[in-house]
Amino acid sequence: MIYVHVPFCRSFCTYCGFYSELCSRKETQQVQNRLFGDYADALCEEIADRQSEIAEAFPDTLYIGGGTPSVLPLVVLERIVRALGPATYEEFTVEVNPDDVVAGGPEYVAGLRALGVNRVSMGVQSFDDGILRWMNRRHDAAGAREAFRLLRACGFDNVSIDLIFGLSQLSDETWADSIRETLALQPEHISAYQLSIEEDSALARMISDGRYAEASDDQCRAQYDTLCRMLADAGYTHYEISNWARPGREAVHNSAYWRRVPYVGLGPGAHSFSAGVRSWNSQELPRREAGGQLLRWRPEHEELSAREAAEETIMLALRTAAGLPLATLRALSPSAPIDTLLSEGALQLFPATASVRIPEDHFFVSDDIIARLLP
Repeated sequence: MIYVHVPFCRSFCTYCGFYSELCSRKETQQVQNRLFGDYADALCEEIADRQSEIAEAFPDTLYIGGGTPSVLPLVVLERIVRALGPATYEEFTVEVNPDDVVAGGPEYVAGLRALGVNRVSMGVQSFDDGILRWMNRRHDAAGAREAFRLLRACGFDNVSIDLIFGLSQLSDETWADSIRETLALQPEHISAYQLSIEEDSALARMISDGRYAEASDDQCRAQYDTLCRMLADAGYTHYEISNWARPGREAVHNSAYWRRVPYVGLGPGAHSFSAGVRSWNSQELPRREAGGQLLRWRPEHEELSAREAAEETIMLALRTAAGLPLATLRALSPSAPIDTLLSEGALQLFPATASVRIPEDHFFVSDDIIARLLP
């Protein structure tokens, strides 16, 4: 598994706390080319330096995320893919913004196909234009529909759409309308996340200044329940707390994260995992010294303790419909809370597989359930 982080955005979303750097279209093409060129140079250097790690990770999936990868010109994406070397990926995903897809048109989408991309994750977030403006998204609902049409027209048969719920100003009716609009497009995959308050985001500052009030737990729960019901009725499998898919279209790359499969993260801010060691790159763009030498992001790492590894194993597995073998859970957590949660129905046992999972009607309070397993 390989993850590549693209740290550029045309604008910053109200809620976003991911590492990214502003790359405005107001900048001259020369400035943008230098920015993207230095990033690509540094990334290709990192790929060359970490070839042994990449080989050991048995790269069957490639995920290019961000930030907003679709701000990169195709020629830059091509450099990155070529630097990784020849590979036949079971799943090659690129995250896109609808505005970039529409601006690039069929030529851009065909270019993604030519690079080997076989899955697209598109950040729609809402089909309500007022909500999109509040989020400071660059697209509107019509643009999202047009972007999806372009992807289909150019042959993409594996498209994921992202949605966000749990905004205090998001009415239940508007939320249901966004779900219906999404289902009308018939994407293979849907990811939906409750609005969270990320440190250093514009939203965090709005809350601190008293300019925004968070949605109540009851409102968020009602919208999550609506989502679960409508997607189940439409035939989607709820295979992870925030993810639904047509049968057989579950995200291969993300599913491996939840099983703690080793992976290599490349680019500024990217994380990696292998053999109990979590490593990450510093969040900074490459810079050139006076002599032209390119200085890139710095690697850091930590070894997970046995307790940290146990907590991570429980937390990730119980986010999924597959759950965790009961024997494994008993080896990692005291029996008392396990037995109590089973008796309460907050954990569900599947005798055929000897596994336990959090039932869907308890997914919304999964954090509390997992916390009880980690005294």
